[in-house]
Formats: sequence, C-alpha cells, structure tokens
Amino acid sequence: MSGVLVIDKPKGWTSHDVVARVCKILKVKKAGHGGTLDPLATGVLPVYLNEGTKLVPFNLEGIKVYLATMKLGQETDTLDADGKVVCERQGFSFNREEIEEVLGRFRGTIQQTPPLYSAIKQGGLPAYKRVRSGQKPSLPKRETTIHALSLRKVSLPFVTLEVTCGRGTYIRSLCADIGQALGCGAHLVELRRLRSGRFTAAQALSIDDLCRLAEQGKVQERIIPLKDSVDISGEIWVERETAERVRSGRPLRLSDLPENKRGLVKKGQRVGLLHGAEELLAIAESQVDGEPGQSGDPQALRILRVFRG
Repeated sequence: MSGVLVIDKPKGWTSHDVVARVCKILKVKKAGHGGTLDPLATGVLPVYLNEGTKLVPFNLEGIKVYLATMKLGQETDTLDADGKVVCERQGFSFNREEIEEVLGRFRGTIQQTPPLYSAIKQGGLPAYKRVRSGQKPSLPKRETTIHALSLRKVSLPFVTLEVTCGRGTYIRSLCADIGQALGCGAHLVELRRLRSGRFTAAQALSIDDLCRLAEQGKVQERIIPLKDSVDISGEIWVERETAERVRSGRPLRLSDLPENKRGLVKKGQRVGLLHGAEELLAIAESQVDGEPGQSGDPQALRILRVFRG
C-alpha cells in the first residue's frame, strides 16, 4: 500500500494527529504528511504512505491555495484566533475598494516575518518553545511569493480572502500585515486549504470517510499511485536490464533508453522511469538534451530516488 491519500484535515487536529490516525486505520507503519497545517486550519493534507514518503521532497515547492477569514480590529500574540488578544481597535470602517487597494501591496514577491509561535528553529529549539519559556526570539524576514490574492467577502469586522502562494508563506502573518496596513490590526480566525501542489479538495477524504472505506475494503481505490503523485516532465518505460541498473542507483546513458523516448530528455528536467505494470520505478534528472543526432553516448539521467515494488 504505497501512494498518497488526500485527507480533509479536521479543525483542532495537528497534522501529526492526522498521520497517526491514518496509520492506525490502515495499519500502515510508514507515513508522513506534505505541508503542515496548524490546528486551526482545515482542508487538503496529503498523507504519503510507505514508498510514497520518498516523494515528499519533490512536492514541497508546489503552489498552495487557501481560503482565509481574518477579523479586523484585533491583534493576537499568535496572529490567529488561538492566541491572546494583545491590541484592540474600534471605530474603523472600510469599503471593498479601500481593502482592495491595500491587498495590491501584498501581491507578488513580498517580505514576511514568520509568527513567533511557529516551528522555525533557532539554536535547535523551535521559536514557539522559546516564547513559552519567556524568551522573545527575533525571526528574520523571509521572501515569499503571493501569486494571487482576491477579496471574496466583506462582512466587517470579518474579511475573507483567497490566497494562492508559494512555499513557506504564513497566512497568519499575511493577515496580520494586511491589518497593520489598514491601520486597525487583524488576526486569522478561519483557514481552509483548497489545494496543495497537485492535490485538491475534490480528492480529499474526511477521517469518517476513510474509516468507512477501510471497513468496506475500498481504500485502495482512493490511494493515488506514485506516478500520479509527483510533478514530472514525462514518463519513460524501461526494459528489465535497464531497470536493474536503475535499482542499483547507476546513471543511465542515452543508449539505455528506448529510442522513441530519448526526445523526452531535456537537461535539468525530472522524468519518471516506469517498469512492470506501469509502476513508478524511479525519479531521474536529465543531464543532457536527448535531441536526435546527439553525438556519442553521454550520461543521460541521474537517478534521484528509487522506489521498491
């Protein structure tokens, strides 16, 4: 049982809680999640099973989409509704146009200070543990990319946004910064992830759904196969002899690849190598352009990760 299950994380659960519950339901010994969600958040949490755990590093760069609701007029120490209110303002009023004008400042590449209550480590200790012990760590700003930021609903003091962003974006920090820009402060009160890389809410199972499918023996139908769980630029089916080279981690030359597939090899791209019943054997990185007329027999693919059937 290897692949990816997309779970709709319940509110109040940690991402680790979800993985532990999936392992218990499916009796799986090896599993991990891709992209942590805070306990406050719900939505798409990819859970990688067995050999699927090897895919996590290849999927961390994926685009994420969130639906976020923030409350204007209040700031908290955690930047979300789980924290203590540290500042409160009243008497503010904004129309959609005024909010839209401020949102424009947060689109594109921005600098963002991570929340103090985060797992970012300083001296080997997570920032949130330092805060709880009475320390005040100083976290440097980080660059992140907001690909899209749209205003979905205004019902003051609540504002709902749809955010499409890159890796490492803290939605809590984004809401707090928007509140500062508006001059009234804000904190995150509700967050739902709609997409994480190639995985979407339409694929997600609730924990109750997973239990029901497990009882019916139908979970396998919802596990996404390895080859469909990672972004690659193409697939190449290889013969048994070549598969053995791959399993030993040895690089492949152009002559090791089917002639009609050599055109898929473009320098710097990642491809999937398949063998047997169309199962993912390995992920490899192209070392050359496999164009027709390539002279000699250069090293074509470097093996990055091998999967055991």
